[in-house]
Amino acid sequence: MAAVARACPEAHLIRNGTNLGFAGGNNRGIEAALETGDAPILLLNNDAAVAEADVARLLETLQEDETVGFVGPLLFEAGQGGRLLAAGGRNPVLHHHSHILELEPGPAVRPVEYVPGTVLLARADVFRRVGLLDEDYFFTMEVADLCRRAARAGYRSVVDTRARAHHALERSSELRRTLHTYYIVRNRFLFIRKFYPRAGWFLFFVWSLYSLALFLKLLPTQPDTARAVRLGWRDGLRGRFGDRNVQLLG
Repeated sequence: MAAVARACPEAHLIRNGTNLGFAGGNNRGIEAALETGDAPILLLNNDAAVAEADVARLLETLQEDETVGFVGPLLFEAGQGGRLLAAGGRNPVLHHHSHILELEPGPAVRPVEYVPGTVLLARADVFRRVGLLDEDYFFTMEVADLCRRAARAGYRSVVDTRARAHHALERSSELRRTLHTYYIVRNRFLFIRKFYPRAGWFLFFVWSLYSLALFLKLLPTQPDTARAVRLGWRDGLRGRFGDRNVQLLG
């Protein structure tokens, strides 16, 4: 934080006393941005990069259509010849892999069910109407939740294929495999609870079977990841949400 302050003295830095997760950390920044006016808000991971021209392209897309609440670029892995990581996202409880990994022929601006939060430009009014990121998720799926709530209020999520960004996956924490696995398993159950009150029992059954199969598959060779699956499954069923890092890493 001190290095950022020295390099960018004009930046407004928000210092949180504890790890608030992706949702909580971004929410503090969104709140501060909303206090300054109605300018679009850019969410950008610290391990992602996007050129100024690409942000300008996203801004033009947002301004051209008032029904667009969120717009994102094509997301590629950082490095020469990086593979496509996401061309938007799909419903995370109706698809095993929610990131769209194939770029089909079509218009430059394409509707998606959610824009990955790695690089996302949002209309400020969306947050005022539907609220901030749900901090119960803590890490992962909170943006899919937000885009779904916004869709109910009439806002569309789109990807502009003319804009590109890059994500340096190797910079992620060494604990990503266990932490990310835990939260993505657990948070599916939160998403189901919120948006599928009638079909929830069936989706709980489906993802419980998946979690059990994944646990058994990983147990012989990746016991730490298997444990993360088991704990995520257990906490998802019991409704234990929010920050569970201490319990997971303890």
